[in-house]
Amino acid sequence: MPAHDPFPPGAFERLDESDDPAFYAEPRKVVHIDEGAVAALRVFYREVLPSRGVVLDLMSSWRSHLPEGVRYGRVVGLGLNAEEMADNPALDEYAVQDLNRDPRLPFGEGAFDGVVVSVSVQYMTRPVEVFREVGRVLKPDGPFCVAFSDRCFWDKAVRMWRESDNEGHIAIVRRYFEASEMFGGPEVVRRNVTPDREGDPMFIVWARRREA
Repeated sequence: MPAHDPFPPGAFERLDESDDPAFYAEPRKVVHIDEGAVAALRVFYREVLPSRGVVLDLMSSWRSHLPEGVRYGRVVGLGLNAEEMADNPALDEYAVQDLNRDPRLPFGEGAFDGVVVSVSVQYMTRPVEVFREVGRVLKPDGPFCVAFSDRCFWDKAVRMWRESDNEGHIAIVRRYFEASEMFGGPEVVRRNVTPDREGDPMFIVWARRREA
């Protein structure tokens, strides 16, 4: 990363540095957030993602949490487990790629109207490079939506994430957007986070691709 990178040494170290494709080789067909968090994410996607647009589901799995009843032009998944993505009813096509090994996305410039990452950003070890690539494949003004809760595979989450709380996680993702220099000012959405609410909170940090 560049010398001006705002992240401290060791920020992207993980407790388990084993090969990611091996770790995710076995399909995990479980939903990593509860029904309330999924519903909140679907409402947000309905509000922000352009209907009939082409959407990239980055770090995809067997469910994308896209809103029901909305027709997109095409939904493309990119993740680590082909069996999971093959079982994802939202995807029209998918590709297998380890972004921690190669953050370059196999798509042309301006190929997508919107990009989402759901409950996976904490596993990125080269996030600024990935965010720059997302900016490259997004059309101008297209939204990039990064959603997360307070759960993770602890051993695969980067050190900076493990050592932060929910507000710290929001700050981390905001820095990813800002360091990429590809997006307008990131916005923060907090849902299902009232003090008396039980269940998984949902946090979304998102921004639009700067005009060319």
